[in-house]
Amino acid sequence: MRSSKLLLLKFFFFFFNLTSLEYQVDGAFVGTYGINYGRIADNIPSPEKVVLLLKQAKIRNVRIYDVDHTVLEAFSGTGLDLVVGLPNGFLKEMSSNADHAFTWVKENIQSFLPKTRIRGIAIGNEVLGGGDSELAGALLGAAKNVYNALKKMNLEDTVQITTAHSQAVFSDSYPPSSCVFKENVVQFMKPLLEFFQQIGSPFCLNAYPFLAYTYNPKEIDINYALFKPTEGIYDPKTDLHYDNMLDAQIDAAYMALQDAGFKKMEVMITETGWASKGDSDEPAATPENARTYNYNLRKRLAKKKGTPLRPKTVLKAYIFALFNENSKPGKSSETHFGLFKPDGTISYDIGFNSLKSDSPKSLISSSKSARYYVAMVISVSAFLLMI
Repeated sequence: MRSSKLLLLKFFFFFFNLTSLEYQVDGAFVGTYGINYGRIADNIPSPEKVVLLLKQAKIRNVRIYDVDHTVLEAFSGTGLDLVVGLPNGFLKEMSSNADHAFTWVKENIQSFLPKTRIRGIAIGNEVLGGGDSELAGALLGAAKNVYNALKKMNLEDTVQITTAHSQAVFSDSYPPSSCVFKENVVQFMKPLLEFFQQIGSPFCLNAYPFLAYTYNPKEIDINYALFKPTEGIYDPKTDLHYDNMLDAQIDAAYMALQDAGFKKMEVMITETGWASKGDSDEPAATPENARTYNYNLRKRLAKKKGTPLRPKTVLKAYIFALFNENSKPGKSSETHFGLFKPDGTISYDIGFNSLKSDSPKSLISSSKSARYYVAMVISVSAFLLMI
């Protein structure tokens, strides 16, 4: 009888450990493919339907640009990994007041863990290189205060701190080996990189071959921007050949990091995509080009390989974006980056399916199923141990 009880206990702890894996840290990004879930629109599906869409598409890594509680609640228990955003408008306050940062983390991060798998906080977006020196000066302080708040709650190993940069932080990126940070950016960038190096955060880059081509259509081969067969470019300093622009943009970032003294820091793509419609001065914004870019990018990421300069560092990227966002300001292209239309149908075919009207009950996450199973195991084990 004693051996039977011991066997049951071992059985129980085995299943308990399986379930606890849901709450163990496996990094802010799993695999190579993620998506940006922007919501500057008045016609997109509810967060609950978005969860179904993401699960149907098997997209686990998701970024949002705020901490909207309806979204955080909808993602609870889904097994999806979420990076939330601290908007630029909060940076000065968070930088100057550590107590406010603590309260913000407590109310918007800690209170939703562990059921909502918040794996990262993006502190601002494209702050450096934007011309606002006050905002740039607040970025590091905000990052440190939010990180210290996480540390006080023992969450610093669960939630990663990052910030995304645009190409505006570089003075030159062609060829990649010539890339360095702009002089007016270095004073803010180097201390930020030192801090990120200490806490193990990557360099996050928003890279858009679409924009590069749109601004320089006479100088750039569109096939090079779309991952299509092309001559590519040759970098004589590194003796490396590039057959697509995204790899070159990433390696340019690696060269800038190396020049600044951060050779070992990983570069992650936090935004990249191609618009399917644009204004008259954006002729490359077509459904066919958008499909070609995103389809080829998906294939490239599935190969789990690095870039010519960093072949062993597997590229990870968040695609921009999940939906067309009809309320975004600016050029027409800004409202047409979505892989999906507002009604959940695909904008073009890159291998995903339109949102189905399946009942949520048929799509219960494996994590929830595991918890229910463990509860059953506990009940049965407790009953048998009492016999």
